[in-house]
Amino acid sequence: MTVVALLSVAPVIEGSMASEVAKAVAALDEFDVTYETNPMGTVIEAEDIEELMAAATAAHTAVDADRVSTFLKIDDKRTREYEASEKVDRVESELGRPARSER
Repeated sequence: MTVVALLSVAPVIEGSMASEVAKAVAALDEFDVTYETNPMGTVIEAEDIEELMAAATAAHTAVDADRVSTFLKIDDKRTREYEASEKVDRVESELGRPARSER
């Protein structure tokens, strides 16, 4: 089984969130997941939903703020194993080019 998720953890504070977001990302290192952070969140891949949920919970808990906003979108593919990069590869194949602008 492969589980892919988009996780966004953000403290509700004024000013830069970078140091707190970094704590959330660093918390993922304690789990058997792979991840890649982008400007809108972090894509996480795990073998099972339990590991993914534990990692997401740790990331949420790692943020030190009075209020924390967390968004978790899960794609739990139960019929075969795959990598998140396959999704991008398929879109790029349909486009016939990289899935990003030239700017």
